[in-house]
Amino acid sequence: MAAQAAQNTWTLASGYPKELFHGVNLRQFAQNVNDRSKGGLVIEVRTDGIAASPSEIVGKVRSGDLAAGEVLLSSMASDTRIAGADAIPFIVHSYDDALRLWNAQRPILQEALDKQGLVILYAVPWPAQGLFTTRPVRSIADLRGSKMRTYNPSTVRLAQLMDATPVDVPTQAIGAAFKDQRLDTMFTSPATGVDSKLWEGPAKYFYNVRGWYPKNIVIANKAKWAALSEANRKTVMAAADEAQKRGWMASEAASTVSMAELTSKGIKVDTPEPELRNELRRIGEKFSVESLRETGAEGNRMLIPYFSNQGSASTPYTK
Repeated sequence: MAAQAAQNTWTLASGYPKELFHGVNLRQFAQNVNDRSKGGLVIEVRTDGIAASPSEIVGKVRSGDLAAGEVLLSSMASDTRIAGADAIPFIVHSYDDALRLWNAQRPILQEALDKQGLVILYAVPWPAQGLFTTRPVRSIADLRGSKMRTYNPSTVRLAQLMDATPVDVPTQAIGAAFKDQRLDTMFTSPATGVDSKLWEGPAKYFYNVRGWYPKNIVIANKAKWAALSEANRKTVMAAADEAQKRGWMASEAASTVSMAELTSKGIKVDTPEPELRNELRRIGEKFSVESLRETGAEGNRMLIPYFSNQGSASTPYTK
C-alpha cells in the first residue's frame, strides 16, 4: 500500500513564486487533478525553488527524481534547439500570434522531448517582452553601448546585434542591478518590471514593443506518465488543457494590470517610434534566418506553417 501511494503522488517543481499568475494557475491545475482523480493521482506543487532550482528542474524530471516541473521553455534550448523558438524576437505581435506559434511548435517539440523521456502537459506565455530603459529611445542607435540584461542565448544575441553589452542577471536581482547601474536597459514583461519595482531605480521608460512572448512549459517524466492508468492520464490532460486556456487569459490580464501600475508609479509607458519598430522588425527577420540555419528541418516544419497562416483565426487559448 505504501508503494502504491508513492507511485500515485507526484511532486511538481517550479522556481517561480506561488503568488505569480503562473503559480496560481499551476496550483489550480494540481487541485483539479487531485479532486477529479479521487486519489488516483495526487500532485504536490512546490513553488519558489523549494524542490529544485530552475536550472535543475528539467534534469530532475528527466531522471525521475521529480515527476513534473515548470520551466521557462527557452531555457531548454541548449539541449533542445526547437525549444528556443518562442524567444525569436519580433516575429509575433499579439497573443493570437503567440498561440499560432505554439500550435506549430508543440508537436515538433514533443517529438524531441519524447526521446528525452519527457511529456508536455501545457504552456502559458508571459506578457509580451517590452523595453525598459533609463533614457528615451527613438532608434537602435540609442541603445548602442548600453548595459543590457540577458537571460538566455537569444537575448545575448539580441544585445550583440544592438551593439549593447550583455549582462546576465537573474530575475530576482533585476531591481538591484538597475540601482547599482549594472543595467540600464532590458527586454522583459511589464509584470516583471512591476515585481522588480523598477520605479525605485533609474529605469523610467517602458516601450511596449511586444518583442516576443516567452512561455513557461509544464513537463512530466515519461515513465511516470506511462505508469498512470489511462483514466488518470485523461484526467491530467483535461486539467492541463484547462490550465493552458486559463493561463493565457491570466497572462493577458496581468499585462494590462502591470502596464497600468507602471504608469501609476511614474514609469513612462509608450509605443515605439516608427524607426525603432522597423529596425526591430529587421532584427526579427535576421533572427528567423539564423534560427532556420540552427534548427534545419525542425525549424522549417514550424516556421513555414506559422508564417503561411498569419491571416488565419485561432480558437483562443486552445492546445
